[in-house]
This record gives sequence, structure tokens and C-alpha cells, in this order.
Amino acid sequence: MPNTNDTRLQHRLARQRREGMTLIEIMIVITIIALIGGGVAVALLPQLNKAQIESTKIDAGKLHSVVQLYVGQNPRECPTVEQLVSERYLDGSRRTTDAWETDFEITCEDNEISVRSAGPDLEFNTEDDIF
Repeated sequence: MPNTNDTRLQHRLARQRREGMTLIEIMIVITIIALIGGGVAVALLPQLNKAQIESTKIDAGKLHSVVQLYVGQNPRECPTVEQLVSERYLDGSRRTTDAWETDFEITCEDNEISVRSAGPDLEFNTEDDIF
């Protein structure tokens, strides 16, 4: 007659093996989650770039208005961002750079004011400069 304790133990171990997840199954689930996450990142990255460009355009427009005010009160000067902050034309607690943390370039020539960002490549005088 077979030992009933041994058969019970064998049935219990067999049941436990069927109920748990194997390392391979866990690795497959993790791989699927990583693939989904990668797909989401690829889909959202262009949107982030567009948002940074739009944000920089808005910030450049605001800075342009402040520079116009400054030049109207100080006709012979073209200010820097630091001057605008120190003379309280700009709030120093707010961001005074573009979306890539690059300083804006301000030029005042022939009554023409220009505020420019280097854009995503962080270099001035290239195609992606933002005005």
C-alpha cells in the first residue's frame, strides 16, 4: 500500500507548481511592459518638443514686450535679461531662459527689437532659432 503522506505531499507540490508563476513568465510580462512603455515614449517625445517650442515662442513674445517698455524709457540702451531683472522689469523668481535653459539673445538695431532663442540645438544662427 502506498504511503498516503508521500502522495499528499506530491499532490501539494504539484499544485503549488501549477499555481505560481515561473521566472520565464515574469520575464515575458516585464518585456511586454517595457515594449509598451517604449512605444508610449516614442509617441510622446515629438509632443514634448512641440510644447517646448511653443513655450519658448510665448516667453520670447513676453520678453519682447518688456524690452519695448525698457527701450521706451531708456532710448539709447539695449538691455540684457540680467538688466531687466535687476531693474525689476522682469520678475527674477520666474524663468528667464528658454525651454532648454539657454539665455535669450536681445538685439536693438535701427529701432528694431529682436528677442531670439537658440532653439533645440542650443546654437544661435541656425535654422531652428525661435523669434
